[in-house]
Amino acid sequence: MLDTPLEAAARKLSAALAPMRFAAPVSHVYNPFDYAWAGNAAYLQRFGRGLKRVILVGMNPGPFGMVQTGVPFGEIAAVRDWMGIEAEIVAPAEQNPKRPIEGFACARSEVSGRRLWGLFAERFGSAEAFFAEHFVANYCPLAFFDGGRNVTPDKLPAAEQGPLLAACDAHLRESIGILQPEWVIGVGAWAEQRAREALAGLPLRFGRVLHPSPASPAANRGWSEAATRQLVELGVW
Repeated sequence: MLDTPLEAAARKLSAALAPMRFAAPVSHVYNPFDYAWAGNAAYLQRFGRGLKRVILVGMNPGPFGMVQTGVPFGEIAAVRDWMGIEAEIVAPAEQNPKRPIEGFACARSEVSGRRLWGLFAERFGSAEAFFAEHFVANYCPLAFFDGGRNVTPDKLPAAEQGPLLAACDAHLRESIGILQPEWVIGVGAWAEQRAREALAGLPLRFGRVLHPSPASPAANRGWSEAATRQLVELGVW
């Protein structure tokens, strides 16, 4: 079966990132576009077709979400039970022993994903109703670890960030060209900043919602209500 436009774009980004190397303290790098391609492809095929009004852009994969399923913010229950996606994930040869790839058998919950998809399920009911006008993507598909600790892309040295951001910027521009949204919403401040820089000059409206990470005290005080309020105030909802 021929790739959809978003699948082709994802393969291109994955190929651009493959030769990149990251020095200590990064001990392991996971690329779900590679080993978890089956989950990502199912997501793009099912929900990434047609034009979208709103694109939400996250930072990079979480250890118990997209790292396991190939789906952005891909908390197991949300992907399997709400989106109806379950795929065989073939773990890479070199794994982080503190963050093993267990695929859909992973028993840990990705809190950010549970909050994000939980809000959309509550507001829209079915996944099909949400994805009719919305789509969720990650700016960077790579997950970085310092042992068991997550390293976000903004914490990488400038020399390593440069080529990484250039490749991710190009992919975001290509994805936006395919989906033709009105709105691009960063999930968190860094994602919004990257989207604004990558997409500068395009006829888009930008905004952001609070990141749903449990590391954020504000998110722990009622993320769903805060994100809903932000999207309503922007005029997205």
